[in-house]
Amino acid sequence: MAEETLHNTPHFGRADVERVETEALHQGFFRLEKRQLRHRLFQGGWSNVITREVHVRRDAVGVLLYDVERDSVVLVEQIRAGALDDPRSPWKLEPVAGLIEPGEDPADVARREASEEAGCAIQELIELHTYYPSPGACDEQVTLFLGLVDSRGLGGVHGLDDENEDILVHVIPFARAWELLDAGRLDNAMCLIAFYWLARERASLRARR
Repeated sequence: MAEETLHNTPHFGRADVERVETEALHQGFFRLEKRQLRHRLFQGGWSNVITREVHVRRDAVGVLLYDVERDSVVLVEQIRAGALDDPRSPWKLEPVAGLIEPGEDPADVARREASEEAGCAIQELIELHTYYPSPGACDEQVTLFLGLVDSRGLGGVHGLDDENEDILVHVIPFARAWELLDAGRLDNAMCLIAFYWLARERASLRARR
C-alpha cells in the first residue's frame, strides 16, 4: 500500500499548511526568517504550532561544462564561506554556478555565468534536474545543467571584481575528475548530481560526435 502511494500525487499540498507568523531575524546578502506554522498530520488532525528558522535566498543555477571531443570537464575553484572549517581546504572545486535574478530564465543565467566564471561559451545546454539542496532549512531551488563546450584555451583566473570573485578555472580529463570524486574532493551536491548524470550519459554524448 505504501509503495502504491508513492506513485500518486503528494499526500498533502500547500493548502494543508497554515503559516501562523513570519519574523525576519536578519537581512543581509541572504535573509533569515523565523517561521511559525502548523500542518495536517498523516493520521488526521493538525500539528501543534512549530517554529523553524529558514535561510531565504534566490534560486540558483549550476552548470557542469563538458567537452565531448576531449572527454574533459571544466570546473572552477574558489573559497567558500560555508567551508571555512573544512579540514582539507575552504577552496572548493565546483561546477559554474550563480544566482537567478528576478525574471531571469535559468538557461540564460547558466550561459552568463559560464562566460563570467570560466570565459566559456556554451554550445548546447541540457537541463538535468531542479532540486532543493536542503529543504529543511533553506527555500532555495537549484536548476542544474550540463553545458557542452570547447575547452581549448580555457583556464586562468576569472570572476567579477565588483563581486569580489577570485575564480581559478581547471580543465580536467573525465577519468581524473572521477578519481577526485571517489577521493571525496568533489564534495558538493552540484558536482555529485551532475557527475553521476554524466557518467550515465557520457557514452551516448560521445557517440554523437
